[in-house]
Amino acid sequence: MKLNTTPRVGVTDPVLQRELREHATQVNLLAEGRLVAAHNARTAAPTGGAYQVGDYVRNSAPAELGSAGSKYVIEGWLCVASGAPGTWVQKRFLTGN
Repeated sequence: MKLNTTPRVGVTDPVLQRELREHATQVNLLAEGRLVAAHNARTAAPTGGAYQVGDYVRNSAPAELGSAGSKYVIEGWLCVASGAPGTWVQKRFLTGN
């Protein structure tokens, strides 16, 4: 079920209307799995900031890597040790190519 992107509250407040519309749109995009809605997508694992075990960063530039017979795509990075920036491992999946 999608959220309604036409707010029915705060009709006299244009700023509130915009905020509610943007939040509903982002929730809908996240529910569909759209990368555009994820604010934690990067092209590499974090190199700064504090992170906790289990934090996950999506790869915003996936590409097939590796050699024939063992090609893979890096889906993202998973924090396995808390810290600043923490310890990150690649979350890969094989493509079968």
